[in-house]
Amino acid sequence: MTALSINVNKFALIRNARGENNPNLVTISKKCIEYGADGITVHPRPDERHVKFSDLQALKNLTNNYKEIEFNIEGYPSDDFINRVIDVSPDQVTLVPDPPEALTSSFGWDCDKNKNFLCEVINKFRDNKIRVSIFINPSPKTLSNLDSIKPDRVELYTYDYARTYAENKTSAIEPYLKVKDYLNKEFPYISLNAGHDLNLDNLDYILQNIPEIKEVSIGHALVCDSIDFGLKETIEKYKNITQQKND
Repeated sequence: MTALSINVNKFALIRNARGENNPNLVTISKKCIEYGADGITVHPRPDERHVKFSDLQALKNLTNNYKEIEFNIEGYPSDDFINRVIDVSPDQVTLVPDPPEALTSSFGWDCDKNKNFLCEVINKFRDNKIRVSIFINPSPKTLSNLDSIKPDRVELYTYDYARTYAENKTSAIEPYLKVKDYLNKEFPYISLNAGHDLNLDNLDYILQNIPEIKEVSIGHALVCDSIDFGLKETIEKYKNITQQKND
């Protein structure tokens, strides 16, 4: 079974559009939890166009009220980001390499070029007892030095899988299977997460083929599905997939 963490960025984007507090991000996150989410994910960007850094502590306070609900903060590890995340102390931080102006995360870390940087950053979070995941491409070629970098988890960037799934799901998942096999062989102590453009159509197939995935982070598709099905039913649909015993 795989944990479902709901990325609430798009709810925050709607809130910010009117310069008010509707929908209230804590209230909507609480509903997500009550409807079955296993965690809440946010990705605050420097321009704060959706989730704001001022939202983080309130969301951490919310998840603290639930025994098994996790709070995950994604972002590029600038000095400011690092300090703010350490202050909030989420259950997990997911490090992404995208620049501040990026519309959305669009590639994973090159662990060769960024070895020293990632080692330094991860040690800071580890010293503060925060689990660290790093965003990775679906290719073992970019995963050298993981033995030195030592993340707790890696998150498979699933954009390519989602983009080609409808055309040929077998070929779409093949690079991800190679990464899974590589990690299982070389770094069995590193766990797997996955995220980006996963939805009700393609989620089941990747979880059936890579049951090792501990957590999926889903936001945009879930918000879009909520327009058709409502939030409660949408979360139930995703949970029906993630809670299957894939092994």
